[in-house]
Amino acid sequence: MKRTIFLLLLFVSASLQAQVLTGIEVLERGGFEELQGKRVGLVTNPSGVDRRLRSTIDILFEAPQVNLVALYGPEHGVRGDAYAGDHVAGGVDPKTGLPVYSLYGSTREPTPEMLKGVDVMVYDIQDVGTRCYTFISTLGLVMRACAKADIEVLVLDRPNPLGGTKIEGPCVEDGFYSFVSEFHIPFVYGLTVGELAGLINEEGLNRGQKGDQEPLKCRLNVIPMRGWHRWMLFSDTGLPWILPSPNIPSVQSALHYAASGICGEFGHLNTGVGYTIPFETFAAEWIDADALKARLDSYNIPGTAFRTIHYKPIAGSLSGKLLHGVQFFFTNYRKAPVTLIQFYVMQAVNELYPDHSPYPMKKTRMLDIICGTDYVRTTFGKRMKVADIVDYWTKDTEDFRSLSEQYYLYR
Repeated sequence: MKRTIFLLLLFVSASLQAQVLTGIEVLERGGFEELQGKRVGLVTNPSGVDRRLRSTIDILFEAPQVNLVALYGPEHGVRGDAYAGDHVAGGVDPKTGLPVYSLYGSTREPTPEMLKGVDVMVYDIQDVGTRCYTFISTLGLVMRACAKADIEVLVLDRPNPLGGTKIEGPCVEDGFYSFVSEFHIPFVYGLTVGELAGLINEEGLNRGQKGDQEPLKCRLNVIPMRGWHRWMLFSDTGLPWILPSPNIPSVQSALHYAASGICGEFGHLNTGVGYTIPFETFAAEWIDADALKARLDSYNIPGTAFRTIHYKPIAGSLSGKLLHGVQFFFTNYRKAPVTLIQFYVMQAVNELYPDHSPYPMKKTRMLDIICGTDYVRTTFGKRMKVADIVDYWTKDTEDFRSLSEQYYLYR
């Protein structure tokens, strides 16, 4: 009897997961009605797939109802053949013979020449859920260019891997807008890419990379998912995870990136990048792992646990060097102060090893634009205490939640 109940629960769980359909799957099931009779451009990368791992490029190219005429490559390229930060080349896609235009090279906003002959621009990329990941910035610049050219934008929606309820971090301040902080939104914004596109379009947030241009509103359409709910993390969807960039190989990497990615910009701790568990660790050659774990445990950080770890990175400047530190886990992700974990770690490291402070910093601009402000760097740098920045870090959360709820496509 117990075995029967257990098998029934597994079946029900699998059935619930299988109900989540991404935008490309919903579009295909509807016979591509929104694209019929139009010349189609597509912004995508390898994460644009259906649950059978068919590329959105191939799905649209092979559909007799769709006239796909051009591809547009964000960071890493449409086929994922460019590493983080590398120039993305244009050219011809060898599989389809379609022209490929780079949106991560000499220009990051499509030029009028790139858009010639396009009636509708489709966007299908798996989001990571943090403001500084460049794919949503590409979306914003594509929306601006299409607004200028009166070209429709069609977003094929996908899950936010961080879920639809987690909102953390301050909104970007004037003077700190950039390609890694394109919009006046929190660091973790709790929206799917389709919902975010709606908010950007209607709230006048699409002001260009420096945030100083007139906002432009495009003709926007979103193909919502089916079966997704705000409480879902990616692991709840039953969908395959395709790494949207090289250092996010698993959905776990996406969750941990929000908790350690800023720390990496301080430059004094390794966060697992260059090893097999990117963004899951905090380590250095000079750390006593047991002492660091004990100090962090004493903070009683909600929903978070630490274990000691010792490893040698296989790539990067610390390749082959033995590092010591902690690996962190979410015991209750919904209760964890995800983005503040890295600051608690830096506080603990400073208490144990004040001689290894990252201050004074040689490179500050990238850290500031990722945080969307210089307040975090300058204020935290005085004593390296989370208590000094927590009020600032949380000041915009509830106002943004109230605003963003107006653009929810899912409950």
